[in-house]
Amino acid sequence: MDTARHTCLKLQLSNAEDSIFVKGTWFDSHFDLFVTDGQQSWICNASEEDVSERASQWDQPVSEYIELAERYLGFQQPGSVYGFADAGDGSKRLSWTFEREGTKLEWRWKCQPSPNSKKTTAGILDFLMDANIRLSEEVFRKTQSFERLKVEAEMCLAQSEMFNNEKMEFESAIYAKFLAVLNSKKAKLRELRDQLSMQKTVGKLPEEDEEFTDRTEIMDDESEDKESDKESPKKREGMSKDVAPSRARGRKRTTRR
Repeated sequence: MDTARHTCLKLQLSNAEDSIFVKGTWFDSHFDLFVTDGQQSWICNASEEDVSERASQWDQPVSEYIELAERYLGFQQPGSVYGFADAGDGSKRLSWTFEREGTKLEWRWKCQPSPNSKKTTAGILDFLMDANIRLSEEVFRKTQSFERLKVEAEMCLAQSEMFNNEKMEFESAIYAKFLAVLNSKKAKLRELRDQLSMQKTVGKLPEEDEEFTDRTEIMDDESEDKESDKESPKKREGMSKDVAPSRARGRKRTTRR
């Protein structure tokens, strides 16, 4: 079974100041139109045979024909010329223009006077009232949803600002701790560097002292050797002097014997 789609359009006519209301009930293979100007009403029952014949005249599938008609009678299209002219016997001819492949074309459907004009007009007004109620409820729901979203957005913004402040405080605290650790590490490195420099300096001094001591000992040895060389002739002379008298005394003793 076809699913019905409903549209209702307040159509501003091109050649008149008056406007009409066009309610459409659309199916997959046919459609019904209900038209009123507030005083009288008309109906157009486009059967499957009528729609199929019109679609074949325009070399279109039935679905495409109905889709195009629903587009132009569901919403007033800019650039299209709408008409609602007399067709005799109280009938009206509803027409609208459109462009196809650069050519301006016109579709027309004849609307018969409604057998119950008040009922037809009341049906259109009921549809409009129901649509207005649905739209009002939808607007109310959307407004409530918007208000909830606005409150949630404000809460999210407040939380975001709070998180941002906490983040900045946390980063400041971490930076301060890091800076303190970095400064202590730098001080420790400077202390170690100074200690290493002192160790190198102290290590060089003993070596210089040893070299100086070695040089001093060598010079002392050389001076002692020179002094010993100087003293050796004197000792030899003394020894020779001591030895000579002893020999003389020995000889004298021998003579006495």
